[in-house]
Amino acid sequence: MNFKKYRTALGVLFLVFPMNIFSQEKGLILNETTQRKFDYYFYEAVNAKTQGRYDEAFDLLQHCYSIDSTNASVLVELGAYYSTLEEKNTALDHFRKAVKYDPANYYYNMILAGLSKELDLKEEVIDIYNYLLKTYPDKIDLYFELANVYGDNGELDKAIQSLDTLQKYTGVSDAITLNKFRLYNMMDRKEQAFEEIQSVIDKNPDNIRYKLLMGDLYLQDNQTEKALGYYAQAKLIDPDEPSLILSMVNYYEKTNNKTAAIEELQKAITSSKMEVEMKLQLLARYITVLRQSQQDVKTANPLFQSMLEQHPNNTQINMMYGDVLLLQEDKKKAMEQFEIFTKENPANPAGYEQMLRIALPDTTALDKVIEITQRGIKNIPSAPQFYFYMGLAKFQQKKYKEALSIYEQGLANAEFQNQMIESDFYGQIGDLNHFLKNNDVAFENYEKALKLNPQNLPVLNNYSYYLSQERKNLDKAEQMSGITIKAEPTNPTYLDTYGWILFEQGAYTMAKIYIEKAVEYGKDELSAEVLEHYGDILAVTGEKEKAVEQWKKAKELGSDSKTLNKKIRRKEYIKE
Repeated sequence: MNFKKYRTALGVLFLVFPMNIFSQEKGLILNETTQRKFDYYFYEAVNAKTQGRYDEAFDLLQHCYSIDSTNASVLVELGAYYSTLEEKNTALDHFRKAVKYDPANYYYNMILAGLSKELDLKEEVIDIYNYLLKTYPDKIDLYFELANVYGDNGELDKAIQSLDTLQKYTGVSDAITLNKFRLYNMMDRKEQAFEEIQSVIDKNPDNIRYKLLMGDLYLQDNQTEKALGYYAQAKLIDPDEPSLILSMVNYYEKTNNKTAAIEELQKAITSSKMEVEMKLQLLARYITVLRQSQQDVKTANPLFQSMLEQHPNNTQINMMYGDVLLLQEDKKKAMEQFEIFTKENPANPAGYEQMLRIALPDTTALDKVIEITQRGIKNIPSAPQFYFYMGLAKFQQKKYKEALSIYEQGLANAEFQNQMIESDFYGQIGDLNHFLKNNDVAFENYEKALKLNPQNLPVLNNYSYYLSQERKNLDKAEQMSGITIKAEPTNPTYLDTYGWILFEQGAYTMAKIYIEKAVEYGKDELSAEVLEHYGDILAVTGEKEKAVEQWKKAKELGSDSKTLNKKIRRKEYIKE
């Protein structure tokens, strides 16, 4: 049995409690020699556990158990091991015995109560807590635990009685009041539920928090008029209380008064009394309300500008403003806001990522992508995304060696949070080596990529296609390509690869079916390569005129095939 990953966590062990547990039984009485022997092995076990030698500790405890199977300390220690190893029945047996021989031990009882909760043995938990309250009347927090168990067990009146008892000791508290409110609601005694909150308000008439709580609870119960009444009372205490503003926004949204909700938010955001963090929360809510009511998001811009004037050093405002400008498709101004954020927060990846979000779709902005990712790598060298996108930009610039170097740097320096991202790096390295005519190295990296993520579809597609180009391992290529079309049966690239592999295997009829699917699903953006493949298959299956037609279309799309012109002229398929 291996305990190398064991961690002592007795306080959270959960064990089943037997109904006769409170009857104490006498343990063994050891003679002096045997007692000394027992003590020696027990303390050796404790020392071994303290030093992390858990296998040794377990063996020593078992030896102690063989000497005295009634010692509660040994039983608890062994029970802890078994419970950690998920051997609950064995742990249960040990803890039962421990409590049997030491029933007044508070600690052991709480362990047992915990496991009873886990195993949904509510009656046992109730018995334990009631016993402990009799034995330890000063442990008044047990009343709260007892109330929860009664509530879970459907004994709601008893749950409320436990909370009432606790309240006599502690006085009014939010936790007790809200739990009693919840319990009365479960019993469909709503009037009593709200009376419970009102009793707290009566004792604390100037406390705005309780009035807002009452209003929020009425609002949740769809009693909007009563909710508004309590909000009005709260407003008399402090009209600028941030929680009141949020409650009013919720009220207006609930009553479908979007205009009033927006006005409330505008008033709050421009207030000088509110903390900037709360304003940011309200701004986020404001944008949501604007979009839900299909109003122009540009309405928020003056509020952001006002916020930036009030809090010029809070770059979270810049980040949020940039996001809102993106919603407005104002990429230039959004980029300016993200630049400000990144300059002040160079070690935060969010700014660079948002700038890349703007730059990446624009194929004319590859230099900007490289500039952003260079800064990202400089300030956060462990972030893989910046190596990936820089490599991608270099790849699109056809700077294959530079791109390859970037991906290799990424593998050496980045911290990968999951294997799929690392797999993509090996996939890119494989593609780049293929472009650099290093196919053996490419295939080695594809294997590494698939070992990390066997479902990496782009790698499966490229690997299988390049194998078919070399006309080797066609069975393996067909298997890998088959995975891609099962995953994405309408992807024209994957269909073309599979069809071409079938062609190279001599399965021309099946090849034609898949290539025609590729043409059908890719009709809005057909590639010269797919059309040339289609022509090749048509030629081999005897449809030469149709083949020439497809080859000519491929030529119009700028095919760089070395044999295409000969195919058109001779009206026959020519192997490259």
